[in-house]
Amino acid sequence: MATLLAFHAHPDDEVMMTGGVLAGAAADGHRVVIVVACDGLIGPASDGDTPRLGELRASAKALGVHRVVHLGYADSGHGAILYPDPPDRTRFVRAETEDAAKRLAVILREEKVDLLLSYDANGGYGHRDHVKVHEVGKRAAQLAGVPRVLEATLPREPIARVVNALQLMGVLRRYDPQAMRAAYTPRAAITHRIDVRKFARQKQAALAAHRSQIDGPGRAAPVMRILTRLPVPVFSLLMGREWFAEAPVATEH
Repeated sequence: MATLLAFHAHPDDEVMMTGGVLAGAAADGHRVVIVVACDGLIGPASDGDTPRLGELRASAKALGVHRVVHLGYADSGHGAILYPDPPDRTRFVRAETEDAAKRLAVILREEKVDLLLSYDANGGYGHRDHVKVHEVGKRAAQLAGVPRVLEATLPREPIARVVNALQLMGVLRRYDPQAMRAAYTPRAAITHRIDVRKFARQKQAALAAHRSQIDGPGRAAPVMRILTRLPVPVFSLLMGREWFAEAPVATEH
């Protein structure tokens, strides 16, 4: 039995990019852990928990995940304005990379992680918390001596075409098409294309657990609402593959 740890920026990120792989690994008897850097809040936390962390635990249960950990940071937000830190937490993007990596490395060592899932260098579509996940994940793997790192991503070329089409349909108006053409990873650099259609039902159920995002005003809410309402076979066609680029790992000496 191996241990797989998926390091993500926010609650709900675990589903879109890695949900099928996590469900598949759990079904095969491996230990699966999710660590999120941020708790899903821009403002102060209350009583040490947030609704979005509760939704994350429900999502993890649907995927068969064994453990969920919040690394202790607040969301940094996406856009031109970076707000001051809330009084009780540091925004993830402002965290010292070495300090955050040490926090993650403690969990990597404790779990004796064989495979770390992180993000590509672009942070997918460029969200500053996602870019920070890449930086922190890379350093934490080095500190903890994780033997293998796969960076979750999407093939850049078809994603740019899909975003353009959705914008013509009136969806995702706030995304910059030019920025999307430089997002994610070129197809030629992707090392793993994994068929997860067998776990489409679990992946859709995990996505549906994130009610605050589906019903909220966020830019991804329209797409999430559509995805959760699709028949499972159609969802499987759209979300039944996950992509990764293998990253070189240098151990700490």
